[in-house]
Amino acid sequence: MTEFYDALETRSPEQRDADLFASLRQQLENAKHHSAYYQKSLEGIDPETVRNRAALAALPLLRKSDLPALQEEAPPLGGIATVQTGRLRRLFLSPGPIVEPEGDKEHWRMARALHALGIRAGDRVINTFSYHLTPAGFMFDHACAKLGACVFPGGGGNTEQQATAIARLGLTAYVGTPDFLKIILVRMDEAGQDASTLLRALVTGGPFFPNLREWYAARGIEARQCYGTAELGLIAYETGGASDGMVTDEHVLVEIVRAGTGDPVAPGEVGEVIVTTFNPLYPLIRFATGDLSAVMPEPSPCGRTALRLRGWMGRADQTTKVRGMFVHPSQVARIIKPHDKIGRARLVVTEEGGHDQLTLHVEYAGEVNGLADILADAIRAECRIRGAVVIEQPGTLPNDGRVIDDRRSLGV
Repeated sequence: MTEFYDALETRSPEQRDADLFASLRQQLENAKHHSAYYQKSLEGIDPETVRNRAALAALPLLRKSDLPALQEEAPPLGGIATVQTGRLRRLFLSPGPIVEPEGDKEHWRMARALHALGIRAGDRVINTFSYHLTPAGFMFDHACAKLGACVFPGGGGNTEQQATAIARLGLTAYVGTPDFLKIILVRMDEAGQDASTLLRALVTGGPFFPNLREWYAARGIEARQCYGTAELGLIAYETGGASDGMVTDEHVLVEIVRAGTGDPVAPGEVGEVIVTTFNPLYPLIRFATGDLSAVMPEPSPCGRTALRLRGWMGRADQTTKVRGMFVHPSQVARIIKPHDKIGRARLVVTEEGGHDQLTLHVEYAGEVNGLADILADAIRAECRIRGAVVIEQPGTLPNDGRVIDDRRSLGV
């Protein structure tokens, strides 16, 4: 029988949405009054009117890719924080560079993912994420403490010392990237060290390939993955096998939108992951992660009732350069927006005889009636370069969230 972290995990979808939108309205009010950034971006928006996902979708996006420029213009946090920097507990600097704050309370919420894996008080967890410069080490350290588990703060690298710690301390669980645990275990095998106490692993920060998952299972290690970012904390986590997808955290509002836009896609369609969190000191409202995923409409077999994602499916930022001009997914969205019968669209970039070629493939259910010429003109006006257009039958293009498909490096 599943042991849930709390009663929130089995709420009805209707109750969950009601609770999340009540928190959202409170966060919008907080951000409008105390954040310089949101005073501008939310100008004219009445928080009390945001009561459903349609109203949420009308709010502006904050793109992760824009954070470096925002923070350079208004250091150190781009005007997003609602308090002065000196009131924060820690500041981190991740690659980008992007500054991330830690507030006066733990707000990354990773304990829920560890609990779903089976981590409990009395476990001894090796945390191989770094405690320096970036927040990942602290994210999981706080989570273990919340569950009453003991932490060995291994940090990154130092494979031999990590192996020795597992053997000497009888560590029972691992937190880190998917591949580093295998490196440690192989080293332990070579040295004749006992790793039999280590039974569980929560991995993130890289692809978790099926063959690696099987390798851990063959050693008697139950390994699951979670999905999160340094800014947002936990977004979703596995509660069973890979085919079960990832259950979203109880304290985030997750949307899937067409890449390059803020427009929600239909359930099951691949798009960009958009997340809203409720940390009052650092509000992130409709934060565009740049990651691709899709909603799994059916309930999770584990009994949790939150929205499920298929997991990380690639990057949404597919910007490329064609004939000296940058082409963005948002431009493709603007090209097709006037035509509501267009389904999926994909701009394919190839090379022929040393020249870039641009072809827009669109799924269209109605009468064509010169649509290809209209779209070709729109490509030229929007992207300032010429491109061909191919009209496809609905369901022809892959459901992978890709809007720009640059095939030049493949020699296609």
